[in-house]
Amino acid sequence: MPVEESHGRIRVMKPEFQNLEELPVAERIQLVEDIGDSIARSQKEALPVPEWQKAELKRRRDEYLKNPECAKPWSEVKRSILESKG
Repeated sequence: MPVEESHGRIRVMKPEFQNLEELPVAERIQLVEDIGDSIARSQKEALPVPEWQKAELKRRRDEYLKNPECAKPWSEVKRSILESKG
């Protein structure tokens, strides 16, 4: 049974999720995205955005506006991530 440590505690993965580790990384990433989308759709109100995240988004937007040619489309970034994880 897969065991993982989380914040100094031992956590045992539920049996129904153990076979997830057998999926290719790309499929697991897609599954995480699908779960996130599912949570977002099920929320009646927008999830709160922490102040640090708002500040980081503003910083990135400002940087992009100063230098837009250095930006990459999400499809390219995602492909690069998936290729690097094999």
